[in-house]
Amino acid sequence: MGSQIRFDVRSRTEIAGVLDVIDAPAVALSLDYQILAVNQAYRQSYGDGKPLHNRKCYEVSHHYTVPCDQAGETCPLADCLQTGRKQRVLHLHHTPGGKEHVEVETSPVRNEQGDISYLIEIMRETHTASSCADVNSMVGRSRAFNQVLELINRVAPAKAAVLLLGDSGTGKELASRAIHDNSPYSDKPFVVVECSGLTEALFESELFGHERGAFTGAHAKKIGLIEAVEGGTLFLDEVGDVPLSLQVKLLRLLETGTYRRVGSTDARQASFRLVTATHRNLQAMVESGRFRRDLYYRINAFPIELPSLSQRPEDLPLLIDSLLSRLSPEHNYHVAASTLASLQQYAFPGNIRELRNILERATLLTDDDVILPEHLPADVTRERKTTEDVTLPDAEDITPLDEIEQQYLVQVASIFKGDRGELANKLGISKRTLFRKLQNLKMYKK
Repeated sequence: MGSQIRFDVRSRTEIAGVLDVIDAPAVALSLDYQILAVNQAYRQSYGDGKPLHNRKCYEVSHHYTVPCDQAGETCPLADCLQTGRKQRVLHLHHTPGGKEHVEVETSPVRNEQGDISYLIEIMRETHTASSCADVNSMVGRSRAFNQVLELINRVAPAKAAVLLLGDSGTGKELASRAIHDNSPYSDKPFVVVECSGLTEALFESELFGHERGAFTGAHAKKIGLIEAVEGGTLFLDEVGDVPLSLQVKLLRLLETGTYRRVGSTDARQASFRLVTATHRNLQAMVESGRFRRDLYYRINAFPIELPSLSQRPEDLPLLIDSLLSRLSPEHNYHVAASTLASLQQYAFPGNIRELRNILERATLLTDDDVILPEHLPADVTRERKTTEDVTLPDAEDITPLDEIEQQYLVQVASIFKGDRGELANKLGISKRTLFRKLQNLKMYKK
């Protein structure tokens, strides 16, 4: 890393002239976060009527008093200085129109000695999601949400297969739609296939289509979803529920890029972008022989883990506003402060889908536009114990942590219906660690 250099008025003017060639907001920054020059697009997007020169970039774009990495975010300037290479991150920036998701690309500019003299940042607004209430797109401002959004923005322009992971109700279909809408294939079809409950005959007929007379009841030729999605995005929801007998057919389609309608001998070419989703632990299913390893690697080129609602609590008010707008656009429903407090202390095991159901029920129960705590289900409003409410044991009765863990493992191992790999995932430990702990309990049988 080079030492800081001085910039005179002429240098700033020349740099600003270069920046004006860029059609997106762009800024030249010193090594200590100071704004050296900006283009007209940056001035329009981030100008607040005050001079921009010599101010810190994080002050203008984030309204922070410290650099991004000291405020809990990834700082592309700091990473660029550390690595010496271009960096790209997704941030939430303040603009005259409010907070917006922005993709920030930071590149080093070197002098004749090869040292970094200053940095150029280019900011491109992304429409993959909204930081305000929106009825048509993903919404969120939390760091967990922004990390997912950054991954979506990176993979959307490519044709790599995407595997969306996460608990049920976390918005995997909405995420798959965002990938499609921001891809080069956005003007092509987006086709959803719900894999749960598909029989072998129905799977083939739905995906590949069939010829007239191919089987009893096939009175006419049917176009399959593979043919209907031509050039677009195929979204296989709950791919972990596809039976082994059907997984080989799906693998053959993905590997050869060809298929045959049921009752036909003619091979057809398939052209689509694949996005799959599941709430299951596919890796554990592979280890237990319930999911094909080769298919797993085929669909898992770019995995994205969607956070649960409990992992993004700061997004709850925004999600509530968006869901209420979607449920009843003709009404101006809103939640009372006491209602929001009840919702904020609830765990939401069903995630966003459960939140939607709770709000839909509440809109039917309220007689005006205000949702009160009495309009919520009893499970939501039931008082939760805080640390102050818990009765602590006497000093002589404190149980060793090892003993508590052993008691808990005995209980969960006896009631959990899945395999050991899934249980390890639920407990947040590796399968090997779980096996060792169970062996210590003399519960594990080979």
